[in-house]
Amino acid sequence: MLYGAGVVLCGSLTAGGAAAQDPDTVTVARFQMPDLSVQATRPLASVSGVSAVRLNLASPRVSAVPLLEDALREIPFVQVRENSRGEAQLTLRGTESRQVAVLVDGIPLTLGWDARSDLSVIPIDAAREIELYRGISSVLHGPNVLGGVVAIEIGRGEVDRDRPLSGIQAGLDETGATVFGGRIGQSWDMGGGSLSIQSGAGYRTRDAVPLAGGIVQPAGVAGERLNSDLRHTSGFFTGRYTAESGAWASMSAFAFDAERGVSPELHVIDPRLWRIPETSRFMTAVSAGTAWGQTPFGTGDFEVSLGVDVGDMQIDSYETLAYQTVEEREFSDDRTLTARMLSDHELGSGVFRSAFTWSETRHVERIEPGDRSIFKQRLFSLGAEVEFPLAAPGPGFWSDARVSAGASLDRGTTPETGRQFARNPITDWGGRLGASAQLGDATRLHLGASRRVRFPSLRELYSGALDRFVPNPMLLPETLRAVEAGVTGTTDAFGGALEAQAVLFHQRLSDAIVRTGLGDGRFRRENRNQVRAAGLELLSSVQWGGISLGGDLTWQDVQLNAVGATGPQTRAEYQPEIAGSVNLAAPLLAGVMGRASVDFVGRQYCVNPDAGSDLALDSTERLDLLVSRQWNLGGPFRTLQASASFDNVTDAAVFDQCGLPQPGRLFRLQFRLF
Repeated sequence: MLYGAGVVLCGSLTAGGAAAQDPDTVTVARFQMPDLSVQATRPLASVSGVSAVRLNLASPRVSAVPLLEDALREIPFVQVRENSRGEAQLTLRGTESRQVAVLVDGIPLTLGWDARSDLSVIPIDAAREIELYRGISSVLHGPNVLGGVVAIEIGRGEVDRDRPLSGIQAGLDETGATVFGGRIGQSWDMGGGSLSIQSGAGYRTRDAVPLAGGIVQPAGVAGERLNSDLRHTSGFFTGRYTAESGAWASMSAFAFDAERGVSPELHVIDPRLWRIPETSRFMTAVSAGTAWGQTPFGTGDFEVSLGVDVGDMQIDSYETLAYQTVEEREFSDDRTLTARMLSDHELGSGVFRSAFTWSETRHVERIEPGDRSIFKQRLFSLGAEVEFPLAAPGPGFWSDARVSAGASLDRGTTPETGRQFARNPITDWGGRLGASAQLGDATRLHLGASRRVRFPSLRELYSGALDRFVPNPMLLPETLRAVEAGVTGTTDAFGGALEAQAVLFHQRLSDAIVRTGLGDGRFRRENRNQVRAAGLELLSSVQWGGISLGGDLTWQDVQLNAVGATGPQTRAEYQPEIAGSVNLAAPLLAGVMGRASVDFVGRQYCVNPDAGSDLALDSTERLDLLVSRQWNLGGPFRTLQASASFDNVTDAAVFDQCGLPQPGRLFRLQFRLF
């Protein structure tokens, strides 16, 4: 399976007084293997009945100085694709990027103008780890969380004294693209407490990505994808103080500034001819919490977080593929303020958790030629969950059983709409049920069900995207009803140690917001009646000594039941019936590890805006090879890791989205010193 990754089957508190008194002493049912760790535990703001995948960013598979897109492409069950705006977005279990929240230290990056984040420009230099919670997520995560959560932890959580705080990363590929980054940090013991700080910076540059064989584009340099350059600079700071009493405070911040091209779509007559000469973002999260102890309401703890997320962007639209004459310019400034309050309290043998999230997004847009428009949206969510143990941990067929239930009240308002149609406030509710139990010594079962809502973003309601979309301020909120059941376990099989997870899911998205082609090259977002998704996710790894064979498979049936459709579209976009990967890792000579992986995606469909009908993308496969070696060193840096990789060895034409191919064959070198 994933080298250096783990699958987490999220449980919660153990039964008994000790676990109820201190959430940091939760008993963990752990099934450990060298490359894959499957466990049942309760991460913050999550309860039993949720399946998740954790990625270790120190894995040689993850690019040096990675952006969030690079990391998520290494996580199973997720389809990451580039859209026509040049943004990287994700798809999961029949849901789209606006239905999956991205959280940094609990603060959402996906409550802004577009209700999603461009994964291709978000730096994760400072992240300790990334966890993907699939499908049914806690109501404590806040508003607009439907299809899952990408949780990036930077400053929150206990400091790992064994994790190096200083290091250097660098990489180079055959096109001349380079990446470089470094970080420095220090920890101190202070009168019974501790202080840890870390800061760093990264730089990424490329002139173009290679074009896969057999793909023809109308202009540009042969073998290079047109208008695919990037310049990206980032920096971060994080600090955490923990008092002797257990109370704590943390701060994390990151910023980036980038210039990039947007490759034109190859399948339409009139593609976007864009460049983004300026895009920048600054995000900071400040959090503080008490230790588990006496409160005015009994025994528990409190946590408060404040987030500030500001950014600006300039988009230049050109007349021709020569990218010389600017036809139109769009300037935007964004600011999102977020406040979160969380609390855990003992409730008999169980625990009661609550969370309040409030956010305000302000978007200022100016189009040349044209006037300035101001848009504003406010969202809040009040959620509570209760969890009780049914059986104590221990030997036997049925042990460590837990049940949980939660509900939330969500509200959305749009006080400023750029002189367009004003919407009335919308209030709706969410809820979830979860359960998990140990089945024998090495198997765990989980079940879950939920109902969640998502309010349309300001961009979906009011943006024309430089005449590519017709606004629709009458959009209704989406409602997702989901159920899942899964089992995770380990056993001896095939002469080795086998570890596997299987999850069945069924989801029904009502009033789904989808784009429809109007037949004149433009789109309009509309509420379709329903998107149904049912499927099976399989994840496994078997290991014989230093040799491991693993893979993941997603089979899904996604049906778009369109009511009142103006065209013949009947399929959901970019929802392949089958997708997955197979990988083999083995030691080679002189301590070198080798790895080969094949990723495959079945047939999928998109909307052709010129015809207003579906266009098929055939199934694709790509082969990647990697060799790596690690040395243990003395002195300030303990480990040197070097790797060489051949991406897309067969130079296959793999399309993320209609008319937008992935890079062709590429040779990369990289190292990490930490």
